Amino acid sequence: MKAIAFIAALLAATAVQANEPITLKVHHFWPPGAMPPTQILAPWCDRIAADSGNRLKCQVYPAMQLGGTPAQLIDQVKDGVVDIAFTLPGYTAGRFPIMEVFELPFMTNSAEAASRAAWDFYGKYAVKEFAAVKPLMFATHDEGYLHTRERQIKTLADFKGLKLRAPTRQTNKLLSSLGASPVGMPLPAVADAVSKGTIDGFALPWEVIPSVKLHEMVKYHTETDPSRPALYSAVFILAMNPAKYDSLPADLKAVIDRNSGAALSQAAGRTWDASQAPGRKPAVDRGNVFYTVPAAEVDNWIKASHPLYDDWAADMDKRGLPGKQMLSEAQALLAKYKK
Repeated sequence: MKAIAFIAALLAATAVQANEPITLKVHHFWPPGAMPPTQILAPWCDRIAADSGNRLKCQVYPAMQLGGTPAQLIDQVKDGVVDIAFTLPGYTAGRFPIMEVFELPFMTNSAEAASRAAWDFYGKYAVKEFAAVKPLMFATHDEGYLHTRERQIKTLADFKGLKLRAPTRQTNKLLSSLGASPVGMPLPAVADAVSKGTIDGFALPWEVIPSVKLHEMVKYHTETDPSRPALYSAVFILAMNPAKYDSLPADLKAVIDRNSGAALSQAAGRTWDASQAPGRKPAVDRGNVFYTVPAAEVDNWIKASHPLYDDWAADMDKRGLPGKQMLSEAQALLAKYKK
């Protein structure tokens, strides 16, 4: 009888333990009030909490509160220092070259289309590239533009002599192809670099600018004709530690699966698209100077940066992958989802 009572107590304790909430440690580099953590990450955390009956919860650490640099976030999730990270693979230059296809210049001006395309492309070509983590989402931001302190960029010649910040390897290459001196750095370093004059300006989408008050540090904004694809975009990942995912009970794994993947990627892209106008408004209200580069001049920029496509395809070929075919497929996916 004692043995039966012991087993019953053990089973009861195990059942209680199984139903105890699991708190996921989530780390990112944005300030707490920025758009991605408030409008993409927080709703996702709310959904997995509701879907799991509050058995899955997020403890979010913004602005690198757990230490390290933005470039180290992908390793923090790989190594299990955190359970989930929201970051840019491109912050670790050259480590994830396959998904860089969506960071090539002038690919699209729809974050929703690019985010859907990126998830599909990952599933076909980049699973091995991200084998050390469990991707829950790939997404790109709204259209990337140029923002400068002292003088406005209107033509290709205006890039010469300017030191401009870029977020990723491909954007660095883009700025170099246009005649600027690129300076690679993650978002948290930009404000200090502008204020000290280390850089003359930066490439960024509108969405993030108000959260770090960068519209107060520059006077000029250069946008591109909307009939042409955007200057650039960057790829984001929401990644989970595989061991943490594997440790979850089957029903909680299903919660993560139901709320991640293609649908989350699409929703994140749509949210980024919608963030453009409110992100732009503070710069308008401040009286900053705006210029839209006409289509004919944008075409000059497209021509100047076109070798980057060949370079990316050649790099894939060296890795034993069909570079030109992959580029064509990425472009076809973008066209498909933009319809």
